[in-house]
Amino acid sequence: MDEVLDREIVDAVRRFVERDVIPNASALEHRDEYPHAMVATMRELGLFGATIPADFGGLGLSFLTYARVMEELSRGWMSLAGVINSHLIMAYVIANHGTDAQKKYFLPAMARGEKRGGLALTEPHAGSDVQSIRTTAVRRGDDYILSGSKMFITNARHGTMLAVAAKTNPHADPAYAGISMFAVEKSDRGPTVSRNLDKLGYKGIDTCEVLFEDVAVPAANLIGGAEGAGFKQVMSALEVGRINVAARAVGVGQAAFETAIRYSQQRTAFGKPICQHQAVQLLLADMATRVEAARLLVANAARKKDASERCDVEAGMAKLFASEACAKISLDAMRVLGGYGFMADFPVERFYRDAPLMMIGEGTNEIQALVIARGLLARYPI
Repeated sequence: MDEVLDREIVDAVRRFVERDVIPNASALEHRDEYPHAMVATMRELGLFGATIPADFGGLGLSFLTYARVMEELSRGWMSLAGVINSHLIMAYVIANHGTDAQKKYFLPAMARGEKRGGLALTEPHAGSDVQSIRTTAVRRGDDYILSGSKMFITNARHGTMLAVAAKTNPHADPAYAGISMFAVEKSDRGPTVSRNLDKLGYKGIDTCEVLFEDVAVPAANLIGGAEGAGFKQVMSALEVGRINVAARAVGVGQAAFETAIRYSQQRTAFGKPICQHQAVQLLLADMATRVEAARLLVANAARKKDASERCDVEAGMAKLFASEACAKISLDAMRVLGGYGFMADFPVERFYRDAPLMMIGEGTNEIQALVIARGLLARYPI
């Protein structure tokens, strides 16, 4: 896509956020209510096809533009970016690793938002350690029988299908060589979405436990058509997810900064607006600097992904820095607002509750640091 069209899409999302999201997000979030109307508008804007290639009906956005869109959505309400992220991780896996038949069947419907996907990777005992998953897939005739459980699954209830990681060879050595990915469409035969999980933040979006109790999945839905490729497939897709999470952190950080700097010019203390007090100015300068630094790291990772280069280090750096910056910025915004920052009438307390998700989601920041270090050691051999 050309730069003009990319800019028009970002501008359209910004108008949507200003018109529909910011005025309504807090009420929906406090009720933990799924934003059906907002999701419908995102579908109309084509965001469910944001990074799906135009050949399959998607917008074919660059990852740089996609990151800007996610930042804008998160500036309004971070949960909305989660609806898109899990869906497009699944789409990425299919687009880059699926068979031709899988691409033709799934991607056009996903681009239209008719099929809405999620990623079923995490399990109750296996989070960042993906190799330790226990869900199995056993070939039986023309089907695979999936058995196991998944935890913290976004889009599980309101989506229509999941990209599921399962072990087709539980005895493989190394363990990751036994993992395969399946495109599982929900039906009355399963899987079972057992319960919505009650969370500190990231509310309004369905995050669920999902049970696979001998669920039959057509062998044709084995992504790529070959067993044992699932680990590499999902790891490449998680680079996209980490760019998304980092962009979310930039958006929430930007929103917290904007709330703080506006309030600081309206609130007076000791005879003048608090923005004229040096202590507040130091907070504002630090907040703005961290947001801008995070934004540049996200852009750097997105550009490498656009160039089809490996970007696990850059995506890890962006996710690590941006999420930690977001947590500090949201807390500093609360300091600027004082008691009002602690009140549910102001959005800062929501930013503060949402920020930890970015430090945990798509691999904890401790895992990001290890990924970064190992990547750097590989780049600087002696």
